[in-house]
Amino acid sequence: MFYQLYELNHAAMAPVRAAADAMRLAYENPLNPYSQTTMGRALAAGLEVFERMTRRYAKPSFGLPSTVVDGEAVAVTEEIVWAKPFCNLLHFRRELPADRAPDQKILLVAPMSGHYATLLRGTVETLLPHAEIYITDWVDARMVPLSDGSFDLDDYIDYVIEMLHEIGAGAHVVAVCQPSVPVLAAVAVMEAAQDPLVPASMVLMGGPIDTRINPTAVNELAQNHTLEWFRDNVIMHVPWPQPGFSRAVYPGFLQLSGFMSMNLDRHLIAHKEFFEHLVKNDGESAEKHRDFYDEYLAVMDLTEEFYLQTVDTVFIRHALPKGEMTHRGEPVDTPAIRRVALLTIEGENDDISGLGQTRAAHTICPNIPEGLRMHYMQPDVGHYGVFNGSRFRREIAPRILAFAQKHAMTGRKAPVKRVIKGGKPG
Repeated sequence: MFYQLYELNHAAMAPVRAAADAMRLAYENPLNPYSQTTMGRALAAGLEVFERMTRRYAKPSFGLPSTVVDGEAVAVTEEIVWAKPFCNLLHFRRELPADRAPDQKILLVAPMSGHYATLLRGTVETLLPHAEIYITDWVDARMVPLSDGSFDLDDYIDYVIEMLHEIGAGAHVVAVCQPSVPVLAAVAVMEAAQDPLVPASMVLMGGPIDTRINPTAVNELAQNHTLEWFRDNVIMHVPWPQPGFSRAVYPGFLQLSGFMSMNLDRHLIAHKEFFEHLVKNDGESAEKHRDFYDEYLAVMDLTEEFYLQTVDTVFIRHALPKGEMTHRGEPVDTPAIRRVALLTIEGENDDISGLGQTRAAHTICPNIPEGLRMHYMQPDVGHYGVFNGSRFRREIAPRILAFAQKHAMTGRKAPVKRVIKGGKPG
């Protein structure tokens, strides 16, 4: 019922938002003499802040029409190369000369944790000049009809395996935050089955591999509540007239409110400064605020079964580091991983995945040779800085690219057979 009330409230506010936006345009119009006064700018700024704080933010676009390769600008086209009800695999196809040697292929597995894959726009933009980039474009569960079935953690693992098959041999997989667990599980399943399309390397960034280590507020919240508490308090049904009407979901707006409440003072200060920038006509600073919050406030719903299974497996039972995680009823055997190079990356000030949680992947993958493993801790960055920002561009991205190049599949002997047990048909 709460979701329905949320929708009704949003609909009821629509005329007020429209009026506020119209008044803002009137006060910003250069023909209006008040637009050149401090009072006029203050009124316009207040109206814009109100409109932005009460709107629903649509899924942003990647907006990467070009990149620079070998010193030359080249066009970039987004193309869907694989699709399932809950995810599209996007390829950023670069218009390169036919005789140019191919770059490494990287699958970026974006978080399915409330935000869209465009949260990794900066990650894609940084890596795109040096590699063929594919990314998981997860679909908002409220937009998926019930007739398209369910989606849980086992399905997530199957999707990752199928996407690696689509990309082909020699790919590298990079998991950002939440996907670290299902990506590691997918690679373990592929290795145990001697899949010839197992990735050459996997990079796990700021992921909750073992949340018993240095637990954060997010980890403690899950640890201090039962699965039934989460089912009773955060699971709701998609209201009419959305395509996913009646689907049980964890609404994106609930997750967003939780994240914002963790740093509420920071968000209040940011909006206060945004108002001041508008009054001062500081367009550049105001535009940076818009760009960030257009992305941050655009949220998507998660299916009930995926959310609850993830909470239970990763945060309550710690099944993966304990060796108790299963996929389609079969154990996830992380010691089976022997030939896939492993790079783990953490941020010193990460308040979502604490220091040591991602590095734990090395402990549960003991049979990866020393020459195929590496860990890096980036000083002075929080969770977001692990995959975006200046330090990512300057310090982290070059390490990812160098690791992929060093551990390219070229010349390495492939497994002799491909058998995936228990997976759904593609």
